[in-house]
Amino acid sequence: MTDSQRPLVVVLFGGTSGEHQISCATAGGVLASINEEVWQTFAVGISPEGLWVPMPNDPSAYALSDSGGYTVEAGDLRVAILPGTKTLIQYEVDEAGAMIVATVTTIGEIDVVFPLLHGPFGEDGTLQGLLEMSGIRYVGCGVASSAVCQDKYLTKTVLGAAGIDVGEWTTFTRVDWQGDAASCRERIGQLGYPVFVKPTRAGSSLGISKVDGPSELDAAVEEAMSHDPRVIVEAASPGREVECGVLGTADGSLTASAIGEIRVLTEEFYDYESKYFDPNAVALDCPADLPEGVARRIQETALVAFEAVEGEGISRIDFFYNEETGRLILNEINTLPGFTPASLYPTMFGAVGITYPQLVHALIEEAAARPEGLR
Repeated sequence: MTDSQRPLVVVLFGGTSGEHQISCATAGGVLASINEEVWQTFAVGISPEGLWVPMPNDPSAYALSDSGGYTVEAGDLRVAILPGTKTLIQYEVDEAGAMIVATVTTIGEIDVVFPLLHGPFGEDGTLQGLLEMSGIRYVGCGVASSAVCQDKYLTKTVLGAAGIDVGEWTTFTRVDWQGDAASCRERIGQLGYPVFVKPTRAGSSLGISKVDGPSELDAAVEEAMSHDPRVIVEAASPGREVECGVLGTADGSLTASAIGEIRVLTEEFYDYESKYFDPNAVALDCPADLPEGVARRIQETALVAFEAVEGEGISRIDFFYNEETGRLILNEINTLPGFTPASLYPTMFGAVGITYPQLVHALIEEAAARPEGLR
């Protein structure tokens, strides 16, 4: 069904996490920017129930709006990767959801998957493992890097061992909380209030609460645990919230972006709503108004962190910078950052002269150049 003269790129989006609609919006930007004279694209959506379905190559269909975003719905068509191969097939299902064998058709051999699945079961190494088992190249970080960076506990542990300042924090599970909440509260109290209570493995600021005192703690823990049974609690890090993107290219080189700074205008912190649905809630300064030496230090630390977690292709690395003390705390690494044309990552690279379509093609080319197997 595909033109064998052009490599096939499967743009994969949606997914089962709470960031489904953000993933769809990202897919719209990518689909609009791939040069169809060089690559042929096939859009695949994963419904909230985990069903893989063929989708229209219509970038405008997936945009966010004031009322929300797009949700993948499964009809009577499905797609699948044949186990142990790079072959993408399409087929119809009956009323019970079973494959109608007579309807199976081959889409083609996949050259690169561009996964745009934010959060668990997409950005956390699970999808990357599936693709590795089929020998399919894909954009972005590998299994281990994706898993480590999706889990804030593992991120801080690995980066701390690499000598990078990750601030003060503690973590516990639902079992810990239910079995000995008093001990958990004591450890949190030692951090000093305010603290930020977060799901360990969620993204897009889902489930995060700022807690100003012990009376607010239980509700914040329950909110975080509605997204993840493991919670991390971080001491507040006074300072400016600054970001740096890292781009890995096919020749093996790494490029750091300009530094961006998020200034929250209407909320106490950069939460889910202010990120995606309230354009008046935040301002992004890019490049950030920082001394040259500080900006260079942030870029250098971002590159060290990217290599410490064995990053590939793409990451956005978030910091807190305290002007009074000079302290630079690495907050988190996003291996699949927001990637609409208006998102932070492309904006920061735009400031150093790399356009959104150039980013898209650089990432596809980097993935296509990777060897199969362990690397």
